[in-house]
Amino acid sequence: MSNLGSNLGGELRVHAMVLDDVETIHDIELRNYEYCWTPGIIRDCIIAGYECMKFLRDGELIGYYVLQIVANEAHLLNICIDKPYQAKGYALQLLRIAMRSAEAQQAAELFLEVRPSNKRAMKLYEGMGFNEIGCRPNYYDAKQGREDAIVMALHLQV
Repeated sequence: MSNLGSNLGGELRVHAMVLDDVETIHDIELRNYEYCWTPGIIRDCIIAGYECMKFLRDGELIGYYVLQIVANEAHLLNICIDKPYQAKGYALQLLRIAMRSAEAQQAAELFLEVRPSNKRAMKLYEGMGFNEIGCRPNYYDAKQGREDAIVMALHLQV
């Protein structure tokens, strides 16, 4: 648990997800992604011991991230800010928290995949220093079949 103060308005905190959070997290997934994670995927990430963190503003769940760390590499599997809170700086703050956590766990690199059609996310990641390092063809479900994933990486300060 971490108290982040209120520089974005309201009291901001980060807590570890628990299994009782799965349905609420899934509801946010449904509101924000056309092709979202299932409750089973969310549950499996918690059970597997991935870093699954929920982001609260004045006690209300407004976002989350899922981070997997293996050896000295971190993989940001999912990060989301709920629609009413988007474009207000919360995603940047949550991404910074995930980055600091990966650094604290001695990860040298942080990887993620992003849809090329998700221009806002790509701009956020590029602004934080992520670089495109590859492409995973036909990675995501999409209206017209499949969409590639842009693989991005950031060297961390460990």
